[in-house]
Amino acid sequence: MRRPPDDLGDLTGQVAVVTGATSGLGTVTARELARAGATVVLTARDPGRGEAVATGLAQQVPGATIEVGVLDLASLASVAAFADDVARRHRRVDVLVNNAGVMATPRRRTDDGFELQIGTNHLGPFALTLRLLPLVEAAPAGRVVTVSSLAHLWGDTTFDVDDLSCDRRRYWRWLAYGESKLANLLMTFELERRLAASGSRARALAAHPGLVRTSLGKGGGDVLAWLQTAGMWLATPMTQSVRQGARPQLRAATDPDLPGGAYVGPGGLGERRGPPVLVHSSPTARDPALARALWDRSLQLVGATEPTPMWEPQ
Repeated sequence: MRRPPDDLGDLTGQVAVVTGATSGLGTVTARELARAGATVVLTARDPGRGEAVATGLAQQVPGATIEVGVLDLASLASVAAFADDVARRHRRVDVLVNNAGVMATPRRRTDDGFELQIGTNHLGPFALTLRLLPLVEAAPAGRVVTVSSLAHLWGDTTFDVDDLSCDRRRYWRWLAYGESKLANLLMTFELERRLAASGSRARALAAHPGLVRTSLGKGGGDVLAWLQTAGMWLATPMTQSVRQGARPQLRAATDPDLPGGAYVGPGGLGERRGPPVLVHSSPTARDPALARALWDRSLQLVGATEPTPMWEPQ
């Protein structure tokens, strides 16, 4: 019989890396994993803010083991440095939660020249996953959980593997966000195919929080950004709390009965809110040819190498 969705089990001895854990869903995810006994490595772009959050979580969860790592997913150099630091401190990573992201930002560039949303939401987590995967595979039942969104549906008709940064197209911030969230699912399902083909014990899963009351996407300094903030306020009756929104990714991170390639989201009307259940993605997200093309293009863009035979499914 499956555990209740809020029962994460005993995670004592496990190591969990949670990106973007200084606010919102990431903070809740880090807290609950620590409460269940895991050693949590939370990431922050600002080390001072990371330490402040870690101190607060330690007060909420006495006895918790919480570490802070500096990570900016908009910088591949930062991704490499963070992954090296984790490898120096830990021999395995039981759970990697790719939670950090940006939403509907004005057109900007990452340190490496990528459009900010595809760079932060997909290429940064992709590079991090590759670098930490040997540690995930070293765990008895390691898993990579990547947080997507209902907005992945928006990217179905516009997604272009050869123009991920919208260099040849007009930039629409919400479409770009949807494309980055579609990329999250394509990466997850392709990673799971490769893990399964290699006989790995590790799993790749995805989750989405539904509609959540967070600060993501608010502000930003221009008129459209403030209109977004107003729209989110008007949508408040259809949203759920951050604690409720974190439940799908917590279930994906800890439920031993979930298969690789599972996608977890709220079970209520329109998947906007409700208890965490298995949900469906768009057919495009499950397209293996598109996923493989994105994988290969992402490898080129982040300059990654393929360290083991796992990367070529049979």
